[in-house]
Amino acid sequence: MDIAALSIIMNQVQLKQDAGIAMLRKAMDAAEKGGSLVNQMLDKVNEGHTVTQVKLPHLGNNIDIFV
Repeated sequence: MDIAALSIIMNQVQLKQDAGIAMLRKAMDAAEKGGSLVNQMLDKVNEGHTVTQVKLPHLGNNIDIFV
């Protein structure tokens, strides 16, 4: 194998690695954005529950168990 062919193969491998890393970074960014949106939604849900519990304090105090 000559030096030129080896150089071409090494450059192709480097290009594939760089492309793979770029795709993983995009996937990680998308996952991070999705996670922050889920956190925001959960915060809004939790805010709503505190208001409901204040208005209806008797709810959730009893559990019916059937055997």
